Amino acid sequence: MKRLFRPLAMTALAVCCGAAFAATPADQAPHGQLPRWAVPVSYQLAFKVDPAQQGFSGTTTIKVDLKQAADHLWLDGRDLDVSKVTITDASGKVHDGKYVAVAPKEGVSRIDFGSTLKPQQLTLTIEYTAPLNEQLQGLYKVSHAGVPYAMTQMEPISARYAFPSFDEPGFKTPYDIALTIPSDLVAVANTKQINEAHAGDKWKTLTFAQTQPLPSYLVAFAVGPWDIVNGPDISPDDYRTEVLPLRGIAAHGEGHRMQHVLSETPSIIHTLENYYGFGYPFGKLDLLAAPDFSAGAMENPGLVTFRDWLLLLDPDSPAKYVRGSFNVTAHELAHQWTGDTVTLAWWNDIWLNEAFATWMQQKVTMKVHPEYRADLDRISGAEGAMHNDSLTTARQIRQPITGNGDIETAFDGITYQKGAAVLGMFEGYVGEDTFQKGMRAYIQAHKFGNATADDLVGAIATAANQGPTFKHAFNSFLDQSGVPYVQTRLEQKDGKTILHLSQDRYLPVGSTGDVNRVWGIPVCVRYATSDGTKQSCELLDKPTGTMVLADASTPTWVMPNANARGYYRFNLSKTEWADLTQHVATLSDTEQLAYADSIDAGFRHGELNAGDAMAALKPLTSVTTREVVVAPLQTIEWIYSNEAVTDAQRAKIVAWVKDAYMPRMEQLGYQRKPGEADGDSLLRSALANALALDFKVPEVRAALLKQGDAALAKNADGHLNLTAADPDLLGVALAVAVQEHGEPALDALIAELPQTTDPALRNAMLDGLSATDTPALADKARDFSLSKQVKVGEMAAILRGSHDTLAARDALWHWFTGHYDQVVARTGSFAGGRLPALAGGGGCSTAEADRLQAYFAPRLKDVTGADRGLAQTREQTLLCAALKAKQDPSKI
Repeated sequence: MKRLFRPLAMTALAVCCGAAFAATPADQAPHGQLPRWAVPVSYQLAFKVDPAQQGFSGTTTIKVDLKQAADHLWLDGRDLDVSKVTITDASGKVHDGKYVAVAPKEGVSRIDFGSTLKPQQLTLTIEYTAPLNEQLQGLYKVSHAGVPYAMTQMEPISARYAFPSFDEPGFKTPYDIALTIPSDLVAVANTKQINEAHAGDKWKTLTFAQTQPLPSYLVAFAVGPWDIVNGPDISPDDYRTEVLPLRGIAAHGEGHRMQHVLSETPSIIHTLENYYGFGYPFGKLDLLAAPDFSAGAMENPGLVTFRDWLLLLDPDSPAKYVRGSFNVTAHELAHQWTGDTVTLAWWNDIWLNEAFATWMQQKVTMKVHPEYRADLDRISGAEGAMHNDSLTTARQIRQPITGNGDIETAFDGITYQKGAAVLGMFEGYVGEDTFQKGMRAYIQAHKFGNATADDLVGAIATAANQGPTFKHAFNSFLDQSGVPYVQTRLEQKDGKTILHLSQDRYLPVGSTGDVNRVWGIPVCVRYATSDGTKQSCELLDKPTGTMVLADASTPTWVMPNANARGYYRFNLSKTEWADLTQHVATLSDTEQLAYADSIDAGFRHGELNAGDAMAALKPLTSVTTREVVVAPLQTIEWIYSNEAVTDAQRAKIVAWVKDAYMPRMEQLGYQRKPGEADGDSLLRSALANALALDFKVPEVRAALLKQGDAALAKNADGHLNLTAADPDLLGVALAVAVQEHGEPALDALIAELPQTTDPALRNAMLDGLSATDTPALADKARDFSLSKQVKVGEMAAILRGSHDTLAARDALWHWFTGHYDQVVARTGSFAGGRLPALAGGGGCSTAEADRLQAYFAPRLKDVTGADRGLAQTREQTLLCAALKAKQDPSKI
């Protein structure tokens, strides 16, 4: 938003001529957006924080533009104990105010002025104390190696836990931050430190430079005995004239492990600056490895925070962490332009932040690390989102906000992966250079302000010389949920090859949704010609359409999603499916992924039985691209777990899996080879997990058990020898060991976890703890997850296990319902949307759906976001049951 300064003459008029202004509003507590008749202009935040204590104190000073006469205003604050409010009016007169927590659960509060004040600029000063949050929200407390730290996570609506504020993205102002902390600690914030002053015995006050205009959710700081490591300075370029200083921030003793991510960061920044034509605008860049964190990472300008395992890397770190580190860093730094420089106006457009960061991260990764195949990640991510988007309870990308729960549950695959796929689809439609031109115009038009979906779509349309048809097509993917289902039919007529197209909504077996839905779909098809293949594209914005395939061979075959750029699934006639399957080896690897997804979709839609699906997927298992090789596993695992009912049927599926994957597993072996490509390490890990844990292949389990036993053996110092296993396989090796040895292995991990600070090793031990497959031991692991020895952000890793069989789900359900209050107390309201899936995910019967509904329905009022989580988990359970009922196991 623009900074608002009322001229002096207007201020005087406001004081002398109040009769001309409206009376103070007689309004109720807002349950959505705050009213716009009082808006913040700037903040001064002063905190006194000692991480060793249970609470902190603060003084928040907000300059407010009061746009109409009022005796109060609304803002946000939660769990704040306010001791004093003073209001200084435009003439300098001081009024005593009162802070009233009107809707404590929502965090909505009122400041009473004590009298009616005319429109003018006010200065609010609010003094308060608050607890250091224990649920990873607002200003919260964590520990590393027994040492406490304090840090922030404000997104989406948690700034109100840390300071009274207009806690919405549309209120964007500069901030001045001062931190009074113990003299032996250090602190970092969004901007550079500009002063340090003595603040009494054993205290000091650090002052930081004023920020660029920010929404409250991007305010960030951290206090503790942090290691601060200098990275390589990021050199000036065509878009930035000054050197950009780069630093790594980590818990004490861990800073040396940040060199890898710091060495990668300059290339990311330069790539982003070159794309947007706009230099990084936030003065300095710190990357902080958080000892505990509710998200994967957070894009706070100048102080980007991450889960520690994404930044703390060693030469032998698991390949998934090395690759994940780059991808997540690219995502968060992309936010510096889309999210931080240009911010969504309201939470219904969170996709403007997250979809764009996901899409841009993939472009950065393809440029800097093409071997990481981010183009395939985009397709796999979109296909994962389609599973959720096939539900009638799925969100829209641009989801109306009816309460805090809608805000808290908006950070999902629809916002991130579907949004990125839709961007990629329309980028392909208008051309990459044209799309970039539109993006640059969008950034320049709204820099340091706010924007909406219409602003973005309009900028792209203008750059592409497109009109209402294009905008309608784009918005058809933003404003309605669901996956388009494109069906094709070939016809030879008058010497031409004509492809008939139709579209409706993809719905799986058992869905009660309405299939009648129309999108504006850029449909591109690949088809056979006499000398190779060609592509043809049309915008299908009606229920049916046709496409003439020039130079098509007779007969021809058709791949209805060329390059897999389209966010849709496709279906063919049986003959055309057979023709495409015969030529699957000639498809690009991107198209092979789309082929695998549409086979799975056809199976779940009821057109293909299990045997058909397995036969159609088998050719993919012999290709060379890792992402394609493993694509069939999800479908095969569902058939194995839910359709096979006899030992003979299960044995048949295991034989299919062994024939498809064991040669590759044996070729890779069970140890990382010197200098091998990280793709081989990732494939080894994926196959080992599937073969050992999903399909219980004895020879794979035996090989991994050897590594698990070696890792569980104690060193001379009494600690487990966790480095004895291949770092990429440690988690699955420990899982096999726990399943084979039971309680002794489980107890060894429970004893070791509190003594281990390395995040990668902790994650591997969590994998082992979550793999217990007997109810009593699973309960023991779950009980352990509630203890302080397991971090809040780690708890779900244990609880997500043991969903594979009905007996295991029954045991989890019994434990969860017996410990519900403790789970909620640890995770907090932000995790409310995930609770139903945590308790009942993986269900496949009407009885499981019914008990989920009966248990959670009366609890929805207490945990925001749980209503959407319940609706989606219940629907997934019913759809699984319907698909299972339709199957004929004899067709396997």
